[in-house]
Amino acid sequence: MGSGTGTVTWVYDFSEGNKDQKDLLGGKGANLAEMTNLGLPVPPGFTITTDACRFYLEHGSTPPELADQVTEHLTALEKAMGKTLGDPSDPLLVSVRSGAAASMPGMMETVLNVGLNDESVRGLAAQSGSERFAWDSYRRLIQMFGKTVLGIDGELFEHALDEAKREQGTESDLDLDAEHLEDVVGRFKAIVRDQCGRDFPQDPREQLDLAINAVFDSWNAERAVLYRRRERIPSDAGTAVNVVAMVFGNLGMDSGTGVAFTRDPGSGEQGVYGDYLQNAQGEDVVAGIRNTVPLPELERIDESAYRELLSIMSTLESHYRDLCDIEFTVERNKLWMLQTRVGKRTAAAAFRIATQLVDEGLIDMDEAVRRVTGDQLAQLMFPRFVSGGDATQLTQGMNASPGAAVGKAVFSSETAVQWADRGEKVVLVRRETNPDDLSGMIAAEGVLTSRGGKTSHAAVVARGMGKTCVCGAEELQVDTKNRRFTAPGGVTVEEGDVISIDGSTGRVWLGEVPVEPSSVVRYFEGGIDPDSDDADDLVRSVHRILTHADEVRRLDVRTNADTPEDSARARRFGARGIGLCRTEHMFLGDRRQLVEKLILAEDDESKQAALDALAPLQKQDFLEIFEAMDGLPVTVRLLDPPLHEFLPDLTDLAVRVAVAEAEGHPDEANLRLLAAVRRMHEENPMLGLRGVRLGLVQPGLFAMQVRAIAEAACERKAAGGDPRPEIMIPLVGAVQELEAIRDEAEKVLAAVFEECGVELDVLIGTMIEVPRAALTADEIARSAEFFSFGTNDLTQMTWGFSRDDVEAAFFHAYLDKGIFGVSPFESLDRPGVGRLVEVAAREGRSARPDLKLGVCGEHGGDPDSVHFFHEVGLDYVSCSPFRVPVARLEAGRAALGADRADA
Repeated sequence: MGSGTGTVTWVYDFSEGNKDQKDLLGGKGANLAEMTNLGLPVPPGFTITTDACRFYLEHGSTPPELADQVTEHLTALEKAMGKTLGDPSDPLLVSVRSGAAASMPGMMETVLNVGLNDESVRGLAAQSGSERFAWDSYRRLIQMFGKTVLGIDGELFEHALDEAKREQGTESDLDLDAEHLEDVVGRFKAIVRDQCGRDFPQDPREQLDLAINAVFDSWNAERAVLYRRRERIPSDAGTAVNVVAMVFGNLGMDSGTGVAFTRDPGSGEQGVYGDYLQNAQGEDVVAGIRNTVPLPELERIDESAYRELLSIMSTLESHYRDLCDIEFTVERNKLWMLQTRVGKRTAAAAFRIATQLVDEGLIDMDEAVRRVTGDQLAQLMFPRFVSGGDATQLTQGMNASPGAAVGKAVFSSETAVQWADRGEKVVLVRRETNPDDLSGMIAAEGVLTSRGGKTSHAAVVARGMGKTCVCGAEELQVDTKNRRFTAPGGVTVEEGDVISIDGSTGRVWLGEVPVEPSSVVRYFEGGIDPDSDDADDLVRSVHRILTHADEVRRLDVRTNADTPEDSARARRFGARGIGLCRTEHMFLGDRRQLVEKLILAEDDESKQAALDALAPLQKQDFLEIFEAMDGLPVTVRLLDPPLHEFLPDLTDLAVRVAVAEAEGHPDEANLRLLAAVRRMHEENPMLGLRGVRLGLVQPGLFAMQVRAIAEAACERKAAGGDPRPEIMIPLVGAVQELEAIRDEAEKVLAAVFEECGVELDVLIGTMIEVPRAALTADEIARSAEFFSFGTNDLTQMTWGFSRDDVEAAFFHAYLDKGIFGVSPFESLDRPGVGRLVEVAAREGRSARPDLKLGVCGEHGGDPDSVHFFHEVGLDYVSCSPFRVPVARLEAGRAALGADRADA
């Protein structure tokens, strides 16, 4: 049906949409429309678009045509249900629910039972035959409306309800009868009057309009903003609003509500998974306020509804070709579908399910690669608990989100954030979490709750974040007020005591449990053959997906390594060479004094002596690395760090000299050293004498390194190896710098190869880390055979940030204020730093078409950045050894056109 005479359509009936319209109708609305079109039992309803939300947020009011379009669709809904909103004798009630394009579980608002008032509650009681049900529904409306729409502290309603239960000597709201609940409604209405200075609104249409606006407003609630920032959801996307005819799970024991998964979201196992709660509405399940029964129990409670649900689950999984997360209600033995979506899952489940669906013929391997992410693969590489140890097992709850979390128990989100900010590892312990706990969940290593199941708020949000979570540990008595919990046997755990929680088994320990490498890491290390009986299905799934990613990716993946051990490990992890060998790391420890002598040498003889001492050490370093990476390129960056890293600390040295003079026996050597250090002291050493500048003013330093590289390569070649060295000159800002060092390097290489009787092709290139180099890339490319983008320094210099200082100083505030969605050192700043990379790549290749392009900053292992580097045509990324598998996977996903949000 149409949406009125307005020029813009702001409202769509469920029959008018489909699952591909998430950006317009939100995920919930699009999927309700899809289920309606599939002929599934969905209550009638309509969706107000995200366009309307954006209009509301921009103008502070709803679009002028919206009210008439809502009226038109509401009239159709009333006709379909044979009831009128708020009719005193037989009222239609509706729910008003949020639904953004990207899943944001529990972050925005919902209002149920809209349309009830002092008159229609009696009509509902008469029509339903249950006064208790009617008054229970009315108290729920006032409670949710009061908190969500009117901004009243929800604790006031909770306290009033608890007081009513205490008066009746019960802890369960199910023990309150109709008379008691009518009394609760009176108390709730008094709270509204006291807090707002007005009575609870009795006009059903006013309730509906205010609820719609409240859902729009909740898009910018603090927890929603925090969640979007963490999940990188655009802040201007807005939420849709779904208005749906109410169906009631709280009509009695022949009614109920539940959540189901077509496969286990924790492990990926096929079967019947979910929770069911009799005589309840949907919010009771996800809030975890009453413990549910496992979904298979529904077969005993209502076999007909159970069988129909299983059939619908099969239909939805085949239709969506993925794990589906389903919300449903049974109203007096009649099954209704309230929502479905592609379900959030753990990392292990994501890999298992992807290959299961391939084997079932629902998707191909290309799609399997798109269905998983590098972030999920990284989670699988985390350590896991080892059985035993000195820790004492306290209890076992539900394994809601896997992982091994160890930390100090804290009992509020505020404490979790404060302690984590000062470097403490914490585990957040709650009876149940709610959306306001998001900041504490982010800060904590893991989450432990005594209530709720695998579909509770804590479980769903933790799985989405890859955070370890144990839910429903019922044996724990959690006392948040006194900041402690009591376990069976009378063991009391106070705030600050260390606990360990295992999200894979649900076990909870007092004390620290030791950890061991995951099976996925052991596979990468070569310790597990994926085709052997020792390999589990997770290892096999990871192997299949990564193998296919390697087959389809265009970007090569190298590693940042400067020891033979790291080089060999990275090769086992799938690295196809070294993109950054930092030679300064070879000068640490005992060798640091040799560099110090070189820098402080006052004559040529002393300098040469220092160089002669360093040369054989350098040669041996390179020989071992070439052996580990035989047949693969090794890009060696010549010495780059600022001078102060190889000189004594000026303050410490000055104190030593002053103390010696005060004691009457001045140290002449330290006096000369102090004078030299003062002479070379720099106010900003990161922008001082380093990189190519050091090579130009310290004659012989780079030549010594180039000779060591060449001699090591010749020796490896003579031994039957296949060394492929590449020499990278750092911090170039002008082509003249590069030309000077290149000329020197070529002479050294030619001399060594003549001495050894060996011919090797050694590429000479530069690191693009100074903005001027990026902007003059066409000039620099004429003297460089490759560019490697050093995005760490390029980010520092483009933003004017000193990374060592600013991350601790103000990045936290920038993230809180939304200036950053994510740190530019964590994920590449595409509009700024990315623009420089794009310009340099394009202009460099315009001057030298065969110019090899790579990246060796930490962004080379960041999933989102890898996609960017693919898009701008780089040849390879280089990252730390443990990030190599992540980069391999994301390079494959980038080649297949996947977006990180697809998984």
